[in-house]
Amino acid sequence: MSIKILTILANPNFMSIISSNIKFLRKKKGLTQQQFADQVGIKRSLVGAYEEERAEPKYELLKTIASFFDVTIDDFIKETIDEKWAPKPKGNPANLRVLSISVDKDDNENIELVPMKASAGYMNGYADPEYVSKLPKFYLPMFKQGTYRAFEIKGDSMLPLLSGTIIIGEYVENWGDIKQGETYVVLSKTEGVVYKRIGNKFRDNKKLKLMSDNPAYEPYEIGGEDILEIWKAKGYISTQLPTPTPEPTMESLTAMMAQMQRSISKLQSNN
Repeated sequence: MSIKILTILANPNFMSIISSNIKFLRKKKGLTQQQFADQVGIKRSLVGAYEEERAEPKYELLKTIASFFDVTIDDFIKETIDEKWAPKPKGNPANLRVLSISVDKDDNENIELVPMKASAGYMNGYADPEYVSKLPKFYLPMFKQGTYRAFEIKGDSMLPLLSGTIIIGEYVENWGDIKQGETYVVLSKTEGVVYKRIGNKFRDNKKLKLMSDNPAYEPYEIGGEDILEIWKAKGYISTQLPTPTPEPTMESLTAMMAQMQRSISKLQSNN
């Protein structure tokens, strides 16, 4: 089993940035491709492949290269480093999310499963390749395009989906693509892993309204700075099979009409 790192940046051309940075920083140190390869412990042919954008360095190697050039990993894979570049002051938050994904022997991305009992650990290990490699994983051929992860939900806030249902979510790279009224798995610092319906459009890292399908639960909001990952629900796995909706009876229709009349009378009295 191998691990890939999917680096999500505001600038989608991150491979071009990495390639340019390796070449610029190598030449700034006065190193040939062979000398650089010897010092970071890789083959010279790989250096050429990285600089020509023919291959993508793994995350551990990216960290090694960034350390070798004495730049942060955030700057190395986000910023175009040239003669005019200057590192940001420490403490300045980077708009960077790193996602670890595993692949099978045929280089197909697995769907990693985050069980309920692993939700707390996932908060700390979601970007750690070693942690992700230990999660249960499976592959579904109908989910070929995109990156997917499965989350076991708990509680009754999203009925009729029961506690223990597994939601299969597609990774949302651009949070501006989030659609109001649809359901997502949201990973946040304060709420952990939750499955909710989105109640508003997300703009400029402002608050996101999360709603339950069970009316017993009140909606609430979380700030964009609190959110770590978002996965759009694409399917679910459950041991509870759906039951057919019973045909309406005369008694049920009468009860519905009575309830409607009471509601109308209440509205008229309030006016």
